[in-house]
Amino acid sequence: MLKITGLSSGYGGLPVLKDISIHIRQGEFAAIVGPNGAGKTTLFKTLSGTVPAMQGTIEFNGQNLLAVPPAKRAHLGIAHIPEGRQVFPTLTILENLEMGAYTQAGQDAWKDNIEKIFSWFPVLAERQKSQAGALSGGQQQMLAIARGIASSPKLLMFDEPSMGLAPTIADEIFERIITIHREMRLTVLLVEQRVAEALHYADRGYVLESGKIVLEGSPDELKSNDRVRRAYLGM
Repeated sequence: MLKITGLSSGYGGLPVLKDISIHIRQGEFAAIVGPNGAGKTTLFKTLSGTVPAMQGTIEFNGQNLLAVPPAKRAHLGIAHIPEGRQVFPTLTILENLEMGAYTQAGQDAWKDNIEKIFSWFPVLAERQKSQAGALSGGQQQMLAIARGIASSPKLLMFDEPSMGLAPTIADEIFERIITIHREMRLTVLLVEQRVAEALHYADRGYVLESGKIVLEGSPDELKSNDRVRRAYLGM
């Protein structure tokens, strides 16, 4: 599904990511964890095309992603749920969802997708005519996720979905992500600072520090690693 090999990328000619390699299989739930400033968001922006790659390759479903213009990558089935939600505050909930469904696949599956979205997030159905800016932080996160689903993606990339949310709301968001992954059989790439929760749900995990992948493996392997236990799990 997604194969990243020897990737370096950054800003103004200065690399943030340095020679990283990641392989995610179809239908897999992969988590990338690490401290602030490690390059996690830069990775997502490189996949979306808003940050240029300096070297390396990215293959998505066997296609050279770096040869695809950023504006066309969503049409391949890549949905990026950005850090900080970034909903359109002056548009209604329904209009935000319609913006997400601009891909051909999203338009073709609009009816089916909107039924699923409203079943997973009933509050969005109840308030679909309300402006997105009037929603709480947790509800805006739900809308950001729903907007990504509206595009009928094959790969869902979540960037810090729990950021700024109360623990109980963050737990609810995680539960919805797991439900969506299972019911839609999507490939999920999650960047998250709540390491214990991220590894609990993932099939595979990567630890990114200072722009480099320093550890990778199954959740059990990472949770039993002394470095991970000390730095991220408080053990």
